[in-house]
Amino acid sequence: MQVSVRLFAGLREIMGSDLLDVELEGDSATVQILREALSLKYPKLHPYLTGVAIAVNEEYILSDESELTDGDSVALVPPIAGGSLEALVTTEILTPAEMRQGLEDDKAGAVVIFEGVVRNHHEGRNVVRLEYEAYEEMATKQLASVRGEILEYFQDQEVYKVYIWHRIGVLEVGEVSLLVGVCAAHRADAFEAALRAVDRVKETVPVWKKEWSADGSHWQEGVMPRP
Repeated sequence: MQVSVRLFAGLREIMGSDLLDVELEGDSATVQILREALSLKYPKLHPYLTGVAIAVNEEYILSDESELTDGDSVALVPPIAGGSLEALVTTEILTPAEMRQGLEDDKAGAVVIFEGVVRNHHEGRNVVRLEYEAYEEMATKQLASVRGEILEYFQDQEVYKVYIWHRIGVLEVGEVSLLVGVCAAHRADAFEAALRAVDRVKETVPVWKKEWSADGSHWQEGVMPRP
């Protein structure tokens, strides 16, 4: 029997492919047998196989004893909470140069990186810092969803990669809170995709910010989510 195995995020980059076709002996096999087969056939995957969830035909599998059948679509799902290289929520300082490395692609004629930066004023008030809070698990999923949405929307315009990183915690004036990176064949599409991604992040991702000034602090009003 044969199953197709989909790879995402870091696993895809490790293997250099997003899809593996795996032959298994017999007419049926368990998820555990598949893990063992992947470990033997693809040694690079071995260190990660115990730390991924398994989805079969777009449904999570809770037991490694679950049966697989010929033609099943299996996904190796890496941990979501910490984010992936492409869609990340983090307390660490965001570095455009680091994102630029991930966006490199010989097919690309344009790379655009947007930096959202903490400014020192808002609606006539002086601002000394911002504090970002997120529903982290959901925020990471939504960043990944926005990324997928942009890639699908621009699939005919040769947009190759989209990265979205959002920082949370306390940020001082001048620090980067949001990085959105796009590489594409042409500059117009790269700019348009980056702008659309930023707008969708603002509309859908559960991140809130508290504004600090000399007079105290308050949460900035936002918009109702538009999934």
